[in-house]
Amino acid sequence: MNKLQKKGAVRLPKSTSKLKQYFPMIREREDIKQEIYENPKLLEKYREWDEEQQEEFLDYCTGVKGVKILYDAFFKEIMNPENTPERLNELLSLLLGQSVTIKRVLPGDSTRLADEQSLLIMDILVELADTSLANVEVQKIGYRFPGQRSACYSSDLLLRQYKRVKGEKKKAFSYKDIKSVYTIVFFETSIKEFHEYSQNYIHKFKQQSDTGLELELLQKYVFIPLDIFRGIYHNNLRNKTEAWLTFLSTDEPEIIIELISQYPEFKEMYEEIYVMCQNVEKVMEMFSKELIQLDRNTVQYMIDEMQDTIDVQKEKIDTQKEELEAKQETIDTQKGELEQQKATISTQKNELEEQKTTINTQKEELEAKQNTIDTQKDEIETMKRQLQSVMAQIEQLKKQ
Repeated sequence: MNKLQKKGAVRLPKSTSKLKQYFPMIREREDIKQEIYENPKLLEKYREWDEEQQEEFLDYCTGVKGVKILYDAFFKEIMNPENTPERLNELLSLLLGQSVTIKRVLPGDSTRLADEQSLLIMDILVELADTSLANVEVQKIGYRFPGQRSACYSSDLLLRQYKRVKGEKKKAFSYKDIKSVYTIVFFETSIKEFHEYSQNYIHKFKQQSDTGLELELLQKYVFIPLDIFRGIYHNNLRNKTEAWLTFLSTDEPEIIIELISQYPEFKEMYEEIYVMCQNVEKVMEMFSKELIQLDRNTVQYMIDEMQDTIDVQKEKIDTQKEELEAKQETIDTQKGELEQQKATISTQKNELEEQKTTINTQKEELEAKQNTIDTQKDEIETMKRQLQSVMAQIEQLKKQ
């Protein structure tokens, strides 16, 4: 937080505008509300907004907050190359690191994917003096896969240039007539990949050889995460590039005052905006369009977030499915082994039953033989007693 932001920690009443002393044409809050309430058409539109949206509209019309320059209508009004080409020329020159002169504004590309269009809050395509193309777009919420999408759109622009130049040159056409295509993307809220480089707010990409061989491959990209710029911006603006990014990204009156103090040329642009704000009907219409677009952005963002969740859940389900299939294979294997063991046990059981029957038979035979032996033993004992009796009688006879 810079020192001006710290000074602004004490909130001023809504009716007080720090910017009004710099831009006397700024209207009072009650004056604007009175005009709205006296016009049924304006009042109907005003009541379509929620309280927060109503307050936001009144805040920037009365200078309590700065206007969001990156809203499509404001940007194209202030940066319109047909009226003030020097502004966009300077911004592009600073971002591309070379002198840029805009030749003309080209019509938008209707072939863009619907989800890409829904995420854009501003999109302008220009042809530069050397016939190269530059597409400048602003995303309220960064879309997924920005590299892949930008590469596809850049390729489409390159093909568009090729067809146009070949059609104009006909037989005189040469590939050297094809110039660079620049894709420049501002993010109000950037995706997580950019936050891994939290000290960098301008990222430039171009195709390069890993050997040092230089070929002109034409497609170039500049990505500017304005949320990261706001996070690392400090008290003093170090250069004109930072001044432009501040102009595009801030709605804080203290910072706006600091900006126009260091770079007075931006004051003229703010004056044009506040002159526009005097036409309440026109500005309300512009604001309504921006709200509709922001709603679409939010819906698309939610869809993307839901898709991320769905993708993660699908990966988990696929992993769990693979684990279950592996477990099922293990179970099937174990089941087969159990069946084999069961069959072995059954066979062994039958063998045991047969052995048991044999043992029982043998036992019965042994018992029968034992009974015979016992009978014979009894007979022997009887005969032995009889013999002893006879012997005793013989001995007695001898004594007589």
